[in-house]
Parts: sequence; structure tokens; C-alpha cells
Amino acid sequence: MKHLKTPLGDEILDLKAGEVVTLSGVVYTARDEAHIKILESGFPFDPKGAVLYHCGPVIQDNQIVVAGPTTSARMNNLTGFMLDSGVRGLVGKGGMSSKVRDELKGKAVYFAFTGGCANLAAARMTLTGVHYADLGMAEAVWEIKLDKLPLTVAMDAHGGDLFAVVEEHAHEVFQGMYPTSTTEI
Repeated sequence: MKHLKTPLGDEILDLKAGEVVTLSGVVYTARDEAHIKILESGFPFDPKGAVLYHCGPVIQDNQIVVAGPTTSARMNNLTGFMLDSGVRGLVGKGGMSSKVRDELKGKAVYFAFTGGCANLAAARMTLTGVHYADLGMAEAVWEIKLDKLPLTVAMDAHGGDLFAVVEEHAHEVFQGMYPTSTTEI
């Protein structure tokens, strides 16, 4: 298992879809509104080598209570400029579009973290700051230090995409199980 530390560099170019890694160092949460705010107002952190976590954590008394991933596909159309600015990693659930897969090539990777494991994530996190707090708890950009958060490389920098493979395989399986026309019944 590879152990990665932020800020990420060219080591991510060696990763392949399906690899399990751990990630340590600082990450920044960013959901829809945070992406739009960054596009309009600029990055409140250095994007070079940064990792964005698609997450709206629950914070109480400056502690992370839970921090599970949100559906990354919501950020499909807001991701290109992040990658062009130097972001090298995205963390979320559910995969992203083929457009994002192409935008990742030679630049960055998308890590999957299992939905429903928000407590596991929080146990490996320490809150270190917040940007754009005016967006509210779920949409603010939270600065979080990770300690070996386990992740799966779901989309690599070479076009590898676990979600596309699963989708293709599922299509083949279901096509064989169910007739495609009423004449086959």
C-alpha cells in the first residue's frame, strides 16, 4: 500500500485505478458553493498539489464530528479550473464524468472514499482552519489534516476509471439477464 502526503506531486502519475492508498496531510473540503466561490473570488489556499475533499463535515466545538464524502458528480462542471490551477487530487464518492476523467489525464487523480464511513473519516482528521465560513457549515472550505485516511484510486491520471469498468460490466451482466425486446420473451 502506498502512503501519500500532501501537497501531492508527480507521484500521483504512478497510481493506477484500483490501488488502495493512505493519504496524510492537509486537504480542503469543497462542495458546489465552495467551487463557485473559489471560481469567483480565488483560492483561499495554494492550489498547487492540493487535494479537495467533496464533503460537508459536521463541526462542533472546533472538532470534526463526521466527515463523509458527498456525491462528486455534482462538481463535474466545476472541476476543470481546479485541476488547471494545480489541484492534484479529488476525494469523494460515486465517481465523476468522462469529461472529468479526461481533465485528470496527466494532472491528477480521483480517490473514492466509501459513503457511510463518516465516523471513520472523522477519526483520522484534525480541523486546522476554515475559509469562506459565510457559506455555512456544509459549504465552507474546511482545512483538515488527515492521518492515513484509506482511499481507493478510482480514476487515475491515465484514463483508468473503476466506475466506468463497473458500469460496463454491469451493462453486460444485465443485458444477458434481461431480454432486450419483447420478441425474445
